[in-house]
Amino acid sequence: MDCLFFLIAGVVILGLYFVIAPVVVNTYRRYRRRKTLICPETDQIAEVDIKAIQAGVMSVLGKHPVRVKWCSLWPRKKGCAEECVKENWWSRK
Repeated sequence: MDCLFFLIAGVVILGLYFVIAPVVVNTYRRYRRRKTLICPETDQIAEVDIKAIQAGVMSVLGKHPVRVKWCSLWPRKKGCAEECVKENWWSRK
C-alpha cells in the first residue's frame, strides 16, 4: 500500500514539475515587465503593468483573464474596461 502511495505521489510531483510549472513560469515571464501601448479608450500612450502571478496561475486552468495592476493613465482613468489587455498586445515581444 505504501508503494502505491509513493508511486501516485511521484507521478503527481513529476506532472507538477514538467507540465504545470513550465506553463506558469512562461506566462509569468511574459507578463512581468511593464509594457507600453496605446490606450484604446483615449488613444494616448500608456505604460501598463499586468498581474503576472495571477496570469500564470490562471494559464494552468486554460483561462486568460489578464488584469492590469498599474497603468500610467490612472488614477484619472481608474476603473476603465481594460480593453488594452483584450487586444493581445502582450503576445508581441
